[in-house]
Amino acid sequence: MQQVTVRIPASTSNLGPGFDCLGVALSLYNNITVSRGKRGAVSGMIREAARKFFATAECKAFQFSCDISGNIPIARGLGSSVTVRLGVLHALNKIARTKLTRHELFTLCAELEGHADNAAPASFGGFTLARGLEMQHFNVSPQLRFILLIPNFEIATNEARRLLPSRISRVDAVRNIANASAIATAFATHDYEKLRGCFVDYLHQPFRKRLVPFLDQVIGAAQRSGALGAFLSGSGPAICAIALASPKKIVGAMLRASRLQNAQTIILRPDNQGARILKFAIRNPKSKIQ
Repeated sequence: MQQVTVRIPASTSNLGPGFDCLGVALSLYNNITVSRGKRGAVSGMIREAARKFFATAECKAFQFSCDISGNIPIARGLGSSVTVRLGVLHALNKIARTKLTRHELFTLCAELEGHADNAAPASFGGFTLARGLEMQHFNVSPQLRFILLIPNFEIATNEARRLLPSRISRVDAVRNIANASAIATAFATHDYEKLRGCFVDYLHQPFRKRLVPFLDQVIGAAQRSGALGAFLSGSGPAICAIALASPKKIVGAMLRASRLQNAQTIILRPDNQGARILKFAIRNPKSKIQ
């Protein structure tokens, strides 16, 4: 029996104005273990990823089981679905020895997701700018802290997208373009102080805060406590602040502003590795390990 374990990082996406294109990989992980020849029930998401992999790789499908472990909460805006899809794709590629490239596996995952903003950082690590399936990647300094407030309720991405208007004003579009461009430049040049004031969004956050009514208060509290800025992580409900200093002070301010009694808070560093195979084992009488 062949068994592969793949570690996939969480990711925060959009970063405010970079809707469906900007993302950062975080030091919070899920491990996806795929075992060939071991029959087990798998979810529809996993079956869909496997079908797409086998069709693209043009190899014969085989039975497998899949185990998921880790600390990334589901449906909180931290790319949990990407960790499963991408982990399965990387594991099957290793087991089948089909040698699809990292970029090809990223492409499959992005197509399954319907957008690349989480798939890109989870695949490559660091800060990523995805333009369709074209992607640019920059390592992020470990000096940056990503402070997460994670409420104890879920938001489905499809539900959050239904709230978005079909049209926006030209003025709002220009503002978002300017802010997203400034964020990309700051990460590309490592001039992180230039991030201040750039996370304001007009495309999705004003509408999604119906689902996260404390969003503005938490963002304001984070900024007053020293954060470079804060934003809704993905479609939420998690809220992410970015800082160079005083992360514990910012955590406390965000939690107090939310007035939530059972929210989780985490202080994370960026992950610059992306998807990584932790273990590949072939179990046979000689117990070979590769």
